[in-house]
Amino acid sequence: MKTMMKIMKKQIFDNLKDISQEEKELLERAFLFAENAHHRQERKSQEPYINHPLRVALLLSKMKLGANTIIAGLLHDILEDADIPLEEIKSNFNDEVAFLVQALTKINKIKYKKGETDMEKENFRNMILAMTKDIRVILIKLSDRLDNMKTIWALDEEKQKKKAMETLEIFAPLAYRLGLTDIGAQLEDYSFPYAYPEEYKLTRKIVGKRREELENYLKKLVPLVEKRLNIVNLSPLKIKFRAKHLYSIWRKLQKEEMDIKRVYDLVAMRLIFSKVEECYAALGIIHEIYKPMPGRFKDYIALPKPNGYRSLHTAVFAEEGRIVEIQIRTKEMDEEAEWGIASSWLYDSMKNSKSYKKRKSFIPPKRFYWLNQLQEWQKKFYNSRNFLEYLKVDFFKDRIFVLTPKGEIVDLPDGATPVDFAYQIHTEVGNQAASAKINGKLTPLDSVLKSGDMVEIIVQKNKMPSSKWLEFVKMAEVRKKIQEVVKKQKEKTKKGK
Repeated sequence: MKTMMKIMKKQIFDNLKDISQEEKELLERAFLFAENAHHRQERKSQEPYINHPLRVALLLSKMKLGANTIIAGLLHDILEDADIPLEEIKSNFNDEVAFLVQALTKINKIKYKKGETDMEKENFRNMILAMTKDIRVILIKLSDRLDNMKTIWALDEEKQKKKAMETLEIFAPLAYRLGLTDIGAQLEDYSFPYAYPEEYKLTRKIVGKRREELENYLKKLVPLVEKRLNIVNLSPLKIKFRAKHLYSIWRKLQKEEMDIKRVYDLVAMRLIFSKVEECYAALGIIHEIYKPMPGRFKDYIALPKPNGYRSLHTAVFAEEGRIVEIQIRTKEMDEEAEWGIASSWLYDSMKNSKSYKKRKSFIPPKRFYWLNQLQEWQKKFYNSRNFLEYLKVDFFKDRIFVLTPKGEIVDLPDGATPVDFAYQIHTEVGNQAASAKINGKLTPLDSVLKSGDMVEIIVQKNKMPSSKWLEFVKMAEVRKKIQEVVKKQKEKTKKGK
């Protein structure tokens, strides 16, 4: 155990080269405090308990979220599993560490399940409140959940199913929403065999050796692409390729009638450059070498995804006529794709170590404005039962982004309509919506929007919402606004009689 502690401590400190001597001493104290608190404790996997908080702290150190966050990761189970009072954490460390640990302890008590009682829904609501108060709480929780899923095999079958479903329905979507793509994918893949065992076996059978064959094919393709780029003095910092994770393949198969031949992006090549202009130049060369597949080019650099993801995506007919997905991005974009919201802290620390040391809390960047939206929903939907239902639709559902005529991005849930869009622009635009143009064409208000659509709302003065809109709008906050106006209209009609 001592050897493991020593190795992991070194790795954590290696990831935190910019911290002060005072912070180093505080971290050393936290290692010793956690080791003593979990002395002789074992996890259900029969490993020493201390290994778990050490791995959580290691992941947080890679995010470079600061010493206090890593200390909270080391101590996150202390209050619950070691019976250490909160005041002792405050006196040994500081108020910030104590706040993070206490918030994590509250989250750990939440037991999410379908058909929750009002109390359980209230607890879940508290989790969201904690998240919006300080985003680091949820980053530590996601790191904790990821490590726990790696030892899910040690639980009994009922707990495995429950934990896996909770991870798929709550924590993996939350990771994606925060831009933590890699963590989201890992959470899904660790959960998949336990949440849907039959579907997992079927997907593995369908994929078979196909993914491995494609990886070997890409190994041969990479030097050919690199050689062609070098001819025009384009030198990628790195060329990577990755296989799509299994849960993602299953979801794709469902859309493609379980036909693996129609899933073109089982593996993808990724080209990493120093500058944005090199990314676009490389795209031109790739399309010169290989014919692009129609409809598969996406420019997420010019139009980033709502969670901040930036990259160029294309699919081409490469050697032997095989379709290959290629992603092109800068090193910074690649870091952002892996660490999401945490990368804002990471890049601030790299660019300005002084401001990094002085920062006392994590301030989410503007592109994560929806965190503030959550707080507004707390106020509007004070009934816990409604809040959880709204949350499932408006927050955790798959997201799309559409454009206003001025090129501004509007973030919406998958399946949203022009009416949902209109109310995001302004309540009065929604109330007075008469018709919509999608990509320049007049379209009914109940049309389903797709990512990348340009939407224009045509308003009619003095027009009021129709109760029929309630049959097709997707967003709970929009439905609430429509219901309020419809109710007022009915009351006026009654008084008029």
